[in-house]
Amino acid sequence: METKTTVKSASVVKPLERAESHEDNAWHQAMLQLDRAALKMKLEPFVLERLRHCKRILTVSVPVKMDDGQVKVFEGYRIQHNMDRGPAKGGIRYHPLVCLDEVKALSFWMTMKCAVVNLPYGGAKGGIICDPKKMSKGEIERMTRRYTAEISLIIGPEKDIPAPDVNTNEQIMAWMMDTYSMTVGYSCPGVVTGKPIEVGGSLGRREATGRGVFYVTRELAAREGFDLRKAPVVIQGFGNVGSNAAKIFSDHGCKVIGISDVGGGLYDPKGLDISDIFHYREKNETIAGYAKAEHVDVDAFLELPCDILIPAAMENQLTKANAPKIKAKYVIEGANGPTSGEADRIFNERGIIVVPDILANAGGVTVSYFEWVQDMQSYFWSEKEINARLQEIIIGAFTEVFDLAKKEKVDMRLAAFMVGIRRLGKAASIRGMYP
Repeated sequence: METKTTVKSASVVKPLERAESHEDNAWHQAMLQLDRAALKMKLEPFVLERLRHCKRILTVSVPVKMDDGQVKVFEGYRIQHNMDRGPAKGGIRYHPLVCLDEVKALSFWMTMKCAVVNLPYGGAKGGIICDPKKMSKGEIERMTRRYTAEISLIIGPEKDIPAPDVNTNEQIMAWMMDTYSMTVGYSCPGVVTGKPIEVGGSLGRREATGRGVFYVTRELAAREGFDLRKAPVVIQGFGNVGSNAAKIFSDHGCKVIGISDVGGGLYDPKGLDISDIFHYREKNETIAGYAKAEHVDVDAFLELPCDILIPAAMENQLTKANAPKIKAKYVIEGANGPTSGEADRIFNERGIIVVPDILANAGGVTVSYFEWVQDMQSYFWSEKEINARLQEIIIGAFTEVFDLAKKEKVDMRLAAFMVGIRRLGKAASIRGMYP
């Protein structure tokens, strides 16, 4: 974006001026990334100030009658970071460590992600501080419905469209859709994405994030000139993203040598039998105890020898503490915010290429966009058509970011932020400011 103003505003803070003790604060890390891109781009202060603040933050109390008859009150959030390019979009997570700064950061990354892949969305995120593993299905349903009712004044198919995230799934999205529909008085499938097929979900949505991770890795291999089928892959996390990525890589002849979940990791330098591990997890609900591979401690798992490392679990997994020990040549971020700013710096110094989250895991929001379009039109596409469109968008975004990184001699994260911020800046400037 062409500007007449250089960055002299006090709002721009150089990354090195910030205290390293904030490495585990997601919002702080997000703002470090924004500052770095702003300095490189000589970003107009007006645009920077817009991106430094969330448009809307809603905190709600969620009273739930538990199975034992007692009432427990949970705290929930829905945050809309930016809506200059369209309605807000972002997931809902249920986790004991959900906090305001985390949800703010995730909403910011969603804004950037949608801009990088050029979807007509802004960014949002939501969450409830809870431990769903200690709750019954009935308690989770009642909590979900009450939370949906509490945030219903700011969500909607033309305002803000939630989706699944950590510890939420298709069933929870169906409860949200039903609750919102009861509120407005008619069936409204477009209010959420990631729903079951039977109530307006999209084919290919469940696998979309993992499939997008594969597409960017395959493109990276083509650009870097290595054979992906001969490059050992380690995947942290065996939830929706990690498990589907493992299956898709394996189906394409790639050698997945390590996978993990909260119980620990599995490792086999000859390659894991992903299909067999899927069958084991279906019976045991975890991969812990799987006998046909070496077991690796969670803390040591990320340091396994490999060519490609895919962190697909939670934020802040790669830090200044373990970044010097990472043996991978390429890091493909399947999770949101898995790499701290200090780890990024170390990876750059070591020549490790990082494909950032706002590009690498954008397959999920891309097919969520497809689902929303299908719901709004009441016209649904084939899975073949969906995957083809997903591939076109992801490869196009990867090419744009990779080429800019080479042209500007910057890392891919900075290039991705530059692509996204340019689009956001143009939207903000064209729309202007009311009043």
